[in-house]
Order: sequence, then structure tokens, then C-alpha cells
Amino acid sequence: MRRTYVHVAVVAMAADGDVRAPGAAVTVAVCGHWEHPPPCPLAPHHVAAERSGDEVRLRVLFATRPEAVAEVRRRIETALRRDVLEGPDGVVTRWRFRDAGPGRLREEETAHAARLVRDGVRQADEGQ
Repeated sequence: MRRTYVHVAVVAMAADGDVRAPGAAVTVAVCGHWEHPPPCPLAPHHVAAERSGDEVRLRVLFATRPEAVAEVRRRIETALRRDVLEGPDGVVTRWRFRDAGPGRLREEETAHAARLVRDGVRQADEGQ
């Protein structure tokens, strides 16, 4: 059965960097590409990014089976440690990995977390 997990990370990024790029890199790592039909095959997920000065704080909510959690976390951190993403428009965004690790689900995220689990269950029911 799928459950929801949180992974948090901090990257440093220049003021003109696209704050969405690290999240897109995570999606590529977890799903294979940032454009794909839903739901995500390994772990339906959502990435929120918040800039504070030269730091971007990321929260990745994802739903997967307990035996896949370590793989999803590894993919997230590998993507963020690459420190770069070329977007669909050819623009390259760079950042510097600072820190990452498991996080705790916030009360205000519980409804979103439940949707991610439902997406994963629907995927399994459809035989994907």
C-alpha cells in the first residue's frame, strides 16, 4: 500500500535562476521527463519551492510503497546534486546543493498527500 512521504532540500541559486528548475530536475529523476501523462509511474509527487535570498527550499511530497521510499529519495538527491537543468526553452539553470533529507508532513498538506496516494492507487488499479 502506498503512503505519503516528505523530502526536504536546500539549494543555493542566483537571484536570476528559475526557482522551478530544481523541481523539474526532481520530476525528471522520478518520472523520466517533466512532461508525462499522470500519474507519475514510480511515485506521484509534488514539489514546492520557496526562495529566501540566495537559498531555495524545496519540499517534495510523494506517495509510494514503503519498499520504494529509499529509491525515490536517492533519485531526488541525485537530481539535486547535479546542480543544473536545461529547460525546454534551452535556458540552463544552475544551483548548488546544500542539504537534503526526510521531512514531516504538515497538517495543511494532508489533503494533498491523500490525493497523491489516490493517484498511485488508481495507477495500480489501471495496471500501469
